[in-house]
Amino acid sequence: MNIVLLEPEIPANTGNIGRTCVATGTTLHLIEPLGFKINEKTLKRAGLDYWDKLDVRIYKDYEDFLEKCTPQRIYMSTTKAHKLYTDAKFNANDYIMFGRESAGIPEEILVDNEENCIRIPMIEEIRSLNLSNSVAIVLYEALHQLDFQGMQDYGQLHRLSWK
Repeated sequence: MNIVLLEPEIPANTGNIGRTCVATGTTLHLIEPLGFKINEKTLKRAGLDYWDKLDVRIYKDYEDFLEKCTPQRIYMSTTKAHKLYTDAKFNANDYIMFGRESAGIPEEILVDNEENCIRIPMIEEIRSLNLSNSVAIVLYEALHQLDFQGMQDYGQLHRLSWK
C-alpha cells in the first residue's frame, strides 16, 4: 500500500503516520511544501526509532508526484466525499491520499477524482479527525480487505507463553 500526504503541516502527525507505515509495510509519499523539516526532532520522536526503517519518498509538488509514481489509482480521503472508505475496493498497489491538516486536499484535485473520493463518517458538529488517526482508520480497512497479507497473523507474549 501507499500513503500520500499532500503538504502535511504538523510533524508529530507525519511521525505517527510514518510509524504506522513501518508497522504495515506501507510506503509513505510526502508532497511538498512540508510544514517542517524532515530532520525535525518532533517528527522523529513521534516515529520513535522506526524512522530509519520507513520507505519514504518526497516530491516537490503534486505534478512531480504524479509524474514519478504514475499511480494507477489514488483514493482521496476527504470530508467532502459521497462514498465511505468502506465502500472502496482496495488493491495492494493503491495510493491513499490525505491533505493538509488545516485545509485537506484542494477541491481542484477532488473534482477531477470524484469517483475515488472517500470519507470517514462522523457526526455533523465535527469538522474532521486527526490526520494520523484518519490514515490509520483507512489504511487498516484497506489491509483488512487484503487479508493483512504479509503481516503477522498472531500476537506473542514477551515473557510468558500462551496456554
